[in-house]
Amino acid sequence: MDKSIQSLKKDISTLRTGRANSNMLDMIKVDVYGQNMPIDQLATVSVPEARLISIQVWDKANITLIDSAIQKSELGINPQIDGQIIRLRIPDLTEERRKDLIKILKNIGEKGRVSIRNIRREANDELKKKLKDKVITEDESKSFEKNIQKLTDVNIENIEKILTEKEKEILQI
Repeated sequence: MDKSIQSLKKDISTLRTGRANSNMLDMIKVDVYGQNMPIDQLATVSVPEARLISIQVWDKANITLIDSAIQKSELGINPQIDGQIIRLRIPDLTEERRKDLIKILKNIGEKGRVSIRNIRREANDELKKKLKDKVITEDESKSFEKNIQKLTDVNIENIEKILTEKEKEILQI
């Protein structure tokens, strides 16, 4: 369940808010050297200002490849090339884009909740199997089931908190 929450946090960190965040580039892969590589393996990514991402490309041959990968992505940002540095200015979010981001956020959250519930179901199935094989008693089974449900409730609550915080961040002007 902890891994599901970590995965949810990673997915949410790639969502664009009004601020520059180097994690926004994590999902972008560049087709270079015969394979798809993340930008941070081809360049140094930094955030010098609140609304600017700077990408210091190590190999000049990769500048156009990184540029086209960013333009093809869902970021909606046009890169500015200055020598071996690519600058990404993060524009203010429009109201419509904020609503779209919140929809995406809710979908990511639902995937996280489904993942937690699937883990609960698998654990309960394992309990039933152990009970059937008489490895554990019925009382132990009920006790374990209650513990599993408590863990599920706590983790779904954590997901809700994470989603609420991110939603506030997206709606902040």
